[in-house]
Amino acid sequence: MSSSEKKANKHILKLALYAIAMFGFGYALIPLYNAFCTITGLNGKPENVAIAEEKAEVAKIDTSRVITVEFLATANTQLPWEFRSETNKIKIHPGETTKAVFYVRNLDNHKIVGRAVPSISPGLAAKHLHKTECFCFTEQPLEAGEEREMPVVFYIDSKLPAEYSNVILSYTFFNVTDKNTKGPSG
Repeated sequence: MSSSEKKANKHILKLALYAIAMFGFGYALIPLYNAFCTITGLNGKPENVAIAEEKAEVAKIDTSRVITVEFLATANTQLPWEFRSETNKIKIHPGETTKAVFYVRNLDNHKIVGRAVPSISPGLAAKHLHKTECFCFTEQPLEAGEEREMPVVFYIDSKLPAEYSNVILSYTFFNVTDKNTKGPSG
């Protein structure tokens, strides 16, 4: 083997190792991002738990302020679903319990299970938006061609700083069918 072939082989090996390292780093970013958001409460990653109805009803409504809540709905490219918000935006008072409705339809010819991941912007507003009911709390199985309306019931507490007059609630649906069809071994 000539020295130029050895150099080429060494170079190919380095490139392959770089590619593997980059893939590993990219794969590790998701749990690192989730941990960071959980610890800091930044970047609009809300907790996916329902607030008790009684707690939501006790919230004081601040009629001196109005907050515009915009809704975004996206289906991941690997999920053949139509997904949209029935309302693009609403105006609410802090503390006022509100219901928004989303529409979803499975465009494929077989059952698919989807999972909605919420995001709130600006990120610091996430801790002030409280959901009492949300399709994002559970996985959503849809038969071929099935469609449904899915509600989100929420309120924004009055502790939201006054400089926030606009909040965006965004959902992205992902296909989790493969995860649900694995047998007991894995």
